Amino acid sequence: MRLTNKVVLITGGGSGIGKSTSILFAKEGAHVIVNDLSRDAGNETVQEIIEAGDQATFIQADVTDAKEVEQMVNQVIQKVGRIDVLFNNAGVSGVGAVHETSEELWDQVVNVNMKGVFLPCKYVLPHMMQQHGGTIINMSSCIAEMGLARRASYSATKGAILSLTKSMQVDYAPYNIRVNALLPGTILTPFVEKYLQSSYEDYEEGLNSIKKRQLSGDLGRPDDVAKAALFLASEDSSFMMGSPLYIDGGVTFGKMA
Repeated sequence: MRLTNKVVLITGGGSGIGKSTSILFAKEGAHVIVNDLSRDAGNETVQEIIEAGDQATFIQADVTDAKEVEQMVNQVIQKVGRIDVLFNNAGVSGVGAVHETSEELWDQVVNVNMKGVFLPCKYVLPHMMQQHGGTIINMSSCIAEMGLARRASYSATKGAILSLTKSMQVDYAPYNIRVNALLPGTILTPFVEKYLQSSYEDYEEGLNSIKKRQLSGDLGRPDDVAKAALFLASEDSSFMMGSPLYIDGGVTFGKMA
């Protein structure tokens, strides 16, 4: 039970990696605050956790709206008194090279993936500073360290989050707050399944195509990233500060002959 009595706020906890992480953290003893824009998805995650005998609460909020994020954080503090771990998981993807990317898509991806990390940090950090301790996990991507065709908006935001993580760590180390980043490869989430269905005539052909990017020969699963998030959230990673953690099946630093 690596998170016993910890209060954890997870954004985008209604599906995919966020859902798997919420369930795992609750099993490890945390009281999980599941945030999602979708009330149905968020409540479904919470219901699964409660049925398993663990603790969770759902709060609907748009992570790009300062007022809603501030209210969410205040609600958590009023209800349970503290936030020990913040996992900035909410995000969206954007497909297209620069000349193919509309201004509307660019703004949407930047707004969710960057502002949606900035605002939860902005309102949670004063409480962590006051309690002189906490852990923040920011969701970056292995794309922050490599080139991938037609991912201009997404790669720009994930690179920014990795840089933000390092900068934050310098600012908040004196308050005993650790800030690290997760850099997943391609994970078989509902979003990726939807992408495959819409981008390839043959789903299996598309799946096999993107499997070839990884040295593992397969895609990751949400649980793979959830386990890495648990490591960063727990004292097992107490000497990791401002660090990227890769969960990418070998895609970043390896290439098949």
